Amino acid sequence: MAAYHELITETLESYAVVERQAAALPRVAPHREPGHLPEGDRLGAWYRRTSIRGAASGPLAGRTVAVKDNLCVAGVPMSGGSAALEGFVPERDATVVTRLLDAGAEIIGKSVCEDLCLSGGSHTAVTGPVRNPWDLTRSAGGSSSGSAALLAAGEVDLAIGGDQGGSVRIPAAWCGVVGLKPTFGLVPCTGSVPIEPSVDHVGPMARTVADVAALLAVIAGPDGRDPRQDPRTTVPDYRPALAGDVAGLRVGLLAEGFGRPGRGDPAVDDATRDFARLLAKAGANVSEVSVPEHRDAAHVWTVVFVGGATTQLVDLAGGVAGCDPALAAALHRGRREHAARLSATVKMVALLGAHLIRTSGGAHYATARALTGPLTAAYDAALGQVDMLAMPTLPMTATPLPPPGAPPREQVARALEMIPNTCPFDVTGHPAISIPAGLVDGLPVGLMLVARHGGEATLIRAAAAYERLAGGFPMSPLTGGHS
Repeated sequence: MAAYHELITETLESYAVVERQAAALPRVAPHREPGHLPEGDRLGAWYRRTSIRGAASGPLAGRTVAVKDNLCVAGVPMSGGSAALEGFVPERDATVVTRLLDAGAEIIGKSVCEDLCLSGGSHTAVTGPVRNPWDLTRSAGGSSSGSAALLAAGEVDLAIGGDQGGSVRIPAAWCGVVGLKPTFGLVPCTGSVPIEPSVDHVGPMARTVADVAALLAVIAGPDGRDPRQDPRTTVPDYRPALAGDVAGLRVGLLAEGFGRPGRGDPAVDDATRDFARLLAKAGANVSEVSVPEHRDAAHVWTVVFVGGATTQLVDLAGGVAGCDPALAAALHRGRREHAARLSATVKMVALLGAHLIRTSGGAHYATARALTGPLTAAYDAALGQVDMLAMPTLPMTATPLPPPGAPPREQVARALEMIPNTCPFDVTGHPAISIPAGLVDGLPVGLMLVARHGGEATLIRAAAAYERLAGGFPMSPLTGGHS
């Protein structure tokens, strides 16, 4: 033991050097104000209100932005939707925050997100539920719940979301706005609360396709700090895609994305098929394609997600590259000190993951990660036949919020039941966009389009064309009219 003690003591010098060098990392600007708690927020969608103005000019000059509360905004308190981070104040901006400000945007607040982002509902945040602007008794979707609700209510021009299992696209669909999950690694996750490094995504949200394209152009591209990114990646000009038509575009209706068992709603499927008919009239070639692997893809995602989330919640607690050092330390401390106050979903994932680690090590996770290769190849094969896949973003419209004190089974069901079409593309990394596809019983329906890796321009082309053909997207009763 003495020999190992000596070796470890010598190696610890590296850690001491890193701690000393940490002082050179950029910290909060001295003029940054912490903002204030929201008042009169009937949606429960704001975590903090701010007024952080960016550059005097730029592509987003004059536009207001809500930043999901899993992203660091230096000097502004954040919680990641969780008791585990209450009171934490970041010292550094997330990369996407820096880019927003450099582009001239004004950050007017942090939007509420689900407890550590482990929910597709909008009922697990430590601050309480986020309500859907179309029906205040229903879920806004999650985990980027506040971002979507604020957009749908017209309280903000643009918003940033995060997506690990559908967390940009789920609330976009249920709130009737546009949300895009980029190709894995296109947008840096530096400065965000991590869940699983292979499924973490940050993406743009807005009421129109053009605004999503403009926002994506600002936040995309390597930052030199997120190892998940390819430093050779370049960001194209998405503006030409906004004016493109759909003549000759090949759209494949994914057979396995329709008729989902359980809580699937045939009316939602019908609304999505109406999209296809509209595009076909405009010259698109619409056909049905099959990817049998899609039926079980959510199970592969589940094992990857639980394995990665457990690493953050039970083991390293945020200690991954690209995570803010102070954020990693706060997560490590807070998840122990406030474990009893974590949501039922977080507790379930942590307990399950810990059990699997003790009983089988990382075998299940390793197997699921190995299966992502064949799964990705199956989607790629279908995308070799068509330019994009189309399916309902979610199999049902927004569900009622669980009542206070609902049993864990109900809370977890409302958090995860909607994800079978969205989560596969987090594990495969394909870009996917959710756009409004009309209303069913007065509630928004989302259409999801999926393209080849790097195919964001194709998604924007089709989504913008559909937006024009539909005459704009319907707006919630809190705003009225069309976008």
